[in-house]
Amino acid sequence: MKLSIVIPALNEEAAIGDTISRCLDARAHVCAAGGVDDVELLVVSDGSTDRTEAIARGFPEATVLAFEKNRGYGAAILCGFAHASGDLLGFLDADGTCDPLIFADLCRALETAPADVALGSRMGEGSEMPWIRSLGNLIFAWILGVLARRRVRDTASGMRVLRREALADLLPLPDGLHFTPAMSARILLEGKLRLVEVAMPYAERVGRSKLSVLRDGGRFLRCILQAAVAYRPARPLLLIAAGLGLAAIVLGFGPAALWLRQRHVEEWMIYRVMAASLLATTSALVVCAAAVSERIAQLAHGRGAPQRGVTAALVSVFHPHTRLWAGVVLLGAAFALVAHGLVEYVTSGHVTIHWSRTALASLLVVLFVALGTTTFLLRMLELIQVQRAPAIAAAPPDRLRRGQPGPSVAA
Repeated sequence: MKLSIVIPALNEEAAIGDTISRCLDARAHVCAAGGVDDVELLVVSDGSTDRTEAIARGFPEATVLAFEKNRGYGAAILCGFAHASGDLLGFLDADGTCDPLIFADLCRALETAPADVALGSRMGEGSEMPWIRSLGNLIFAWILGVLARRRVRDTASGMRVLRREALADLLPLPDGLHFTPAMSARILLEGKLRLVEVAMPYAERVGRSKLSVLRDGGRFLRCILQAAVAYRPARPLLLIAAGLGLAAIVLGFGPAALWLRQRHVEEWMIYRVMAASLLATTSALVVCAAAVSERIAQLAHGRGAPQRGVTAALVSVFHPHTRLWAGVVLLGAAFALVAHGLVEYVTSGHVTIHWSRTALASLLVVLFVALGTTTFLLRMLELIQVQRAPAIAAAPPDRLRRGQPGPSVAA
C-alpha cells in the first residue's frame, strides 16, 4: 500500500519549503502508524510567479510539476493525482496550516471505518481558523447536512486521503478553490462513497490567503446546491415548497378561522385569500416538480426509490392508487363548493354564492390539474424506463418445472 501526497501551491514561497520538509519527515510515522508501505510526495506549482517552484525543486525526494499559467487549486490536485503512483491519494494545503503527521490517522481511518475518503476536520478545539471562515464553514456544513441528511463538520477541508478507485466516482470536480466542498457534496448527496472525518489541529497560515470570503463563499454555496440538484433534487425543492406552504397557512389562517367560527369571510379578506391561494398553488407545483425531478435523478443515477424520510413520503404520495383517490377528492370537493352556484346560474342566469367558495374551488381544480400533469410525466418516465430496459426471454413454464435450462440471452 502506497500513499501519494499532492501539495498544490500558488505563490507560497514563504511556506512551501517548511511544508515539504515536514511531509518528508512525517513519512516514517505515516508508514508505521498509518499502515502504508511507502509515501511519495508531489508538488504542483499552479502558475506561481514567485520562488515557489524553485524552492520545491530544491528537494530531490519530491516530484515537482508546474503549470505555466494559473489553472486553479482543483486542477493542481488532479494533475498531481494523474502523476501519482500510490494506491491512496492524499493532498494538503501548502500554507503550513495542516500537520502532515495526520496522514497516518487518515490512512488508518480508511481501513478501520471502513471508508473511501478520509477528511481532516479543522473545526475542533484549538483550531486557529479565522472566525469569519469558521462561521462560513459551519453554515455550509449545516446546509449540506440538511440536504444530504448526513452530518459533516468541515465541508472544505484541504487535507484528505482517498482510495484511488474512488476517484472515478468523484469526477468531474471543479478546478478552483471550490474543489473540496464540491467533493464533500458529491460524496454525501450521491451516497456511493463512504466518508469518515478525523479531527486534526489547524494552524494559522503562513503568508496571505488566496481565499475571498464573499466570492469563494458564493462558489462554495453554489457547488453544494448544484450537487443537491443533480443527485437529490427533491430535497431542496421540498424545502422551498415547505416554506411556501407555511406562508400560505399563515396568510390563510385568519379567514379560515373566521369562517369556522361564523361561517362567513369579510370582504376585505379577499386579498389575503388570493395571496394564500397563490402561495399554496406554487407550493403544490414545486412538490410536483420535486416528484418528477427525483424520478429523473433515480433513472439517471441508477438508484431505487428512497425507503425512508421525506423523499420516501413524497414517493408514496404519488403512488398510482394515492394519485387516483387524491384526484377524486380534489375534483369532488371543488364541485361540491360551487355546485349550488352552477345550478343557480343554469336556472336563473345569476350567481349569489360567496366569492370565497369560488376561490377555494379554483385552488382545488388547479391542484387537480397539477396532480394529473405530474401523473402523466411520472407515467411517461416509467414507460421510457421499460422501453430502454433490455428484453429478457423467459423460459416456458413447463421446461422450468422440469428443471431444464431456459433459452440463453445474449448480453
